[in-house]
Amino acid sequence: MKLHFTKMHGLGNDFVVFDGISQTVTLTPEQCRHIADRHFGVGCDQILLVEQSSRDDVDFRYRIFNADGGEVEQCGNGARCFVRFVHDHGLTGKTSIRVETASGIIEPRLLDSGLVRVDMGAPRFVPADVPFAAEAEAMSYALKVGQHVIHIAALSMGNPHAVLKVNDLDNAPVDILGPAIESHARFPQRVNAGFMQVLTPHDIRLRVYERGAGETLACGTGACAAAVAGMRQDWLKSPVSVHTRGGDLVIEWAGKDQPVFMTGPAETVFEGELEI
Repeated sequence: MKLHFTKMHGLGNDFVVFDGISQTVTLTPEQCRHIADRHFGVGCDQILLVEQSSRDDVDFRYRIFNADGGEVEQCGNGARCFVRFVHDHGLTGKTSIRVETASGIIEPRLLDSGLVRVDMGAPRFVPADVPFAAEAEAMSYALKVGQHVIHIAALSMGNPHAVLKVNDLDNAPVDILGPAIESHARFPQRVNAGFMQVLTPHDIRLRVYERGAGETLACGTGACAAAVAGMRQDWLKSPVSVHTRGGDLVIEWAGKDQPVFMTGPAETVFEGELEI
């Protein structure tokens, strides 16, 4: 079976996108791992699948598969690529759409500048909602990793995030602490581990070790989580420019119970056909 696909990226966080409306797409975890393999497949951090929504008040359904084959709830950079994809492929004439995800409804909007602004919904801090094992909600939590105790913020942006503040991002042990935090027993569904360096109240640098994908060049929900965590602890003020290795995002948040808005680019790399 041949499937048409589009290779896209948001700040270097790259995706293989399938139109599941114009063609039938059914992928097993093994097939997802093969597609994502950078030596034997197309190569990507995540696979995005565009589907018809089951709801009248929503334009599309959006499914996300990590490079390890597991399906996940949310992906911020993917959301920006999603709206660019459905607009460029004539699936909608709207520049603002409502999209159904496993974690709820998001609303990405294609701006006249070519950038995409996404209403990512309100962050969730109750430990059970992350999910994270803790007795009560707190701004930060002590987490024992190996022989060390680190302090993290834990929150959900539709998917689980742990945010660690560091003084020197270039020398942060992301390759060691990242996988240890990702698979920590207190995160029953694993977690995305963000390493944040505060530059000014409106600027941070960020690296993210993503659940099921490893360190990526950028992580949209990770940028949202880091900015929100910093604002809650009075290190940051909205709007926050998040500088990743792949480029910059702008995050806005008005505070508790308010949605987080993320603005950044989405780019098409090439189109192709894949034999499954």
